[in-house]
Amino acid sequence: MIQTSIPWRHQALAVLGGLCLLGGALPASAQYMWLDEKGVKQLSDRPPPPNIPDKRILKAPGKTSFNPDAAPAEEAAPAQASTPTLAERNAEFNRRQTEARQAAGKAADEARQRAAIAANCEIARKNQQALNDGIRIATYDKNGERSFMTDAERVEQEKNNRKVLANCK
Repeated sequence: MIQTSIPWRHQALAVLGGLCLLGGALPASAQYMWLDEKGVKQLSDRPPPPNIPDKRILKAPGKTSFNPDAAPAEEAAPAQASTPTLAERNAEFNRRQTEARQAAGKAADEARQRAAIAANCEIARKNQQALNDGIRIATYDKNGERSFMTDAERVEQEKNNRKVLANCK
């Protein structure tokens, strides 16, 4: 008599052989696990960046897996000590925010000062042009009475304008 079905033992052996082949393919999809600069665990199928030291690589093909229950090695202890806590990271974030606000305020103050200097330079140029053109320039005293500049006052005003214009770009 000819048997047309495959016995269950052969089927089990075929399944077991397939699982062995599949198990052999698992190292090809090796996973990497490391701690980045901020102490955050990273998982990838690609190796970590070259700036990550070996002691921060938790899992890599050919490297024994990281065991969190094992006693820390002497060289692993400094890495754990250098990992900032959430409070330390928060304090660092707040410090950076404060520095950014101070830098923005300083930049705004410098911009206002540059604008004021530019306005003073423009006024000094116009005054110098009026003095050079020989236009009669009126001045007002503390009582509000109008008088015209004398030649000596014009020379003095030209000196002052030249000092201001020397600092202008």
